[in-house]
Amino acid sequence: MTNLKLAILSSLIAVFFPAPVVGGCTCDGETEQRNKSEALKFKLAAIAAILGAGGIGVSLPLLGRKFKPLRPENDVFFMIKAFAAGVILATGFIHILPDAFETLTSPCLGRNPWGKFPFTGFISMMASIGTLVVDTVATSFYQSSHFNKAKQVNVDEEAGDDERAGHVHMHSHAAHSHAHGAIVSAQETSLPDLVRQRIISQVLEVGIVVHSVIIGISLGTSKNTETIKPLLAALSFHQFFEGMGLGGCLSQAKFKSLTTTIMTLFFSLTTPFGIGVGIGISSVYKDNSPTALIVEGVFNSASSGILIYMALVDLLAADFMNPRMQSNVRLLLGANLSLLLGAGCMSFLAKWA
Repeated sequence: MTNLKLAILSSLIAVFFPAPVVGGCTCDGETEQRNKSEALKFKLAAIAAILGAGGIGVSLPLLGRKFKPLRPENDVFFMIKAFAAGVILATGFIHILPDAFETLTSPCLGRNPWGKFPFTGFISMMASIGTLVVDTVATSFYQSSHFNKAKQVNVDEEAGDDERAGHVHMHSHAAHSHAHGAIVSAQETSLPDLVRQRIISQVLEVGIVVHSVIIGISLGTSKNTETIKPLLAALSFHQFFEGMGLGGCLSQAKFKSLTTTIMTLFFSLTTPFGIGVGIGISSVYKDNSPTALIVEGVFNSASSGILIYMALVDLLAADFMNPRMQSNVRLLLGANLSLLLGAGCMSFLAKWA
């Protein structure tokens, strides 16, 4: 009778209080056998594919000097940039942010402090605020610096004109002064936009690069070919359109050729570099170790905040509030459709990326 009572009690405990190992943390890593040589082949293919996709994507908008449809002043450029901004926005909201939440709430991390405070949202928010501060302070600094230089050059040139012309050429000098003033005014009008585009390009590249290193290492350390195959396709797509968004900003920023080349190469090589690092450390890397989880979660959280801010404020708001787009209903509708299409495509592919 006693044994029967114990059996009934044990059954009730098993039903109402399931074992804590269900859904727990497998911090010791996966134990199933995988074909490492086959996985390495796919990783090398991923390096080539992602390098090519990123290089082509970031270069296409820069070819606008030779191909008229890709020039920043054309409607097609606005549509492409809206699509790329949608990809970047979905990357931040649908791909990076959920991954960061999952990482920083992993059972492998202690509940104190990671389980008691939403660090993912906090870090993402602070990264967005930090990006805003950098954006505004850098824009203000560069505008003041360039304005003072232009003003000094204007004063020096006018003084030189006065000395050369004398009183006899007063009328001629006045005409020249008027023309020169018009040129300076035009420069002052275009300078803030140019400075802002340069800052946008630099900050956007930082956000993309941070994320690209993380996803590259994640792919490089993976030993499962069934994980690598969809990642290869998704990341190639992701890299191509992120590159187009960055390339559009670089095209509008009008950097010198050397600076443009360096930024283009830096973007194109970052993810392949991350994959290479991942391959090199795959034998000792434990993706469920507390250190790896914290580093990956913090960087992903910060990256998501930067990309969401850049996509909404510096890419979409800047273009959608442009008087040219506001006055063109067809262009506005087309840009909205391109934005939704880009966000939808990246959202669909996010589950494999």
